[in-house]
Amino acid sequence: MNDGFWPDCGFGELRRDDRGWLMPTDDWLRRWLARPELALVEESCRAEKALHRALHEMPSRAVAERELAALKDGDARDNYRLFLRLRDALRAAGTVEACYVGLFQAGTIDLPPLFIDLLAMAIVRNLLDDCDDAFVLRAGEMLFRPQRISTQDGQLLAGDQHTLDLLAQTGGYGELGRLLVQAQAGLPTAQMQVLAEDNAAGYWQAGDRFMHLLDLRHEVTQDLGHGLQFKLARTRSGLKALARVLERWVQHLLGVAVRIQPEPKIDDAQWRWHLGLDATSSALLNDLYEGREPPPERLRRLISLFRLDFDDPAEMRVDVAGKPVYLGLAMNEVGLLRIKPQNLLLNLPLATPC
Repeated sequence: MNDGFWPDCGFGELRRDDRGWLMPTDDWLRRWLARPELALVEESCRAEKALHRALHEMPSRAVAERELAALKDGDARDNYRLFLRLRDALRAAGTVEACYVGLFQAGTIDLPPLFIDLLAMAIVRNLLDDCDDAFVLRAGEMLFRPQRISTQDGQLLAGDQHTLDLLAQTGGYGELGRLLVQAQAGLPTAQMQVLAEDNAAGYWQAGDRFMHLLDLRHEVTQDLGHGLQFKLARTRSGLKALARVLERWVQHLLGVAVRIQPEPKIDDAQWRWHLGLDATSSALLNDLYEGREPPPERLRRLISLFRLDFDDPAEMRVDVAGKPVYLGLAMNEVGLLRIKPQNLLLNLPLATPC
């Protein structure tokens, strides 16, 4: 398999099983050893260098506690323990997908959020492998990278948090830029573009740099003059692109076909089931469902609602079969959006839980 887009996830070093799920390889595990958390540095002690070399030669080798205890740096010991915990969970599960689902089914996550996001990245890369739509690929990033939400010229924009923070620190010019920014040298800042039809080809050149903003508006308002306005549904909405990704996520991991559509509101007297795609919308939807009116400042954090319908109602719990499931998407109080795609795996009303 080729890496294609998002090469940092090492997709080309994974192999598919008969189900289409990803089997980890030694080369893929070696990629983890090259990450900043585990890569050797000048200060690495002799025991750490020996352990790193041994794992690089044979990533599946057993590691004795005495080998970890010999590492002088406490952070290095912790990082190796986490890596070995992940490696062993992957080996036991057999695939990245089974490992990911199993972690959440167990109820206790003993791996850092970064590791969970990197697993999700590989899974989303797999399920979008045949996709050539830059809008859907950009929406896919939202399942494993936190977003900053902002407004600009009437647009509701999602931008990659880590990229935006790095641009603010370096102006897009690396360590030299960081020094110049710190010296207040008036360095021009590189700008992120809003993804649009006329620049979508640039997504492929951007590769894994996560440099595009995604417009999450439901509709576009055109000013016709004389105080008249006309509202049009957006044909290239980031929300619709996100819905397509979520459909594939559910199909890939649960084997259930669903249709998801962005909605501006819930107008359903028979509202029976909902779930939030993030912590903020989960709490908000719970309040609304139970008849508690949230204050305006909380309601303003809501980015969108979605309606999810099962293609086959028989795959739903009997008491809600045929009813829609409503999803929420919201930013927190400081404008950050962190989607929790695992909520779709744990909280859908399935007739037979995964």
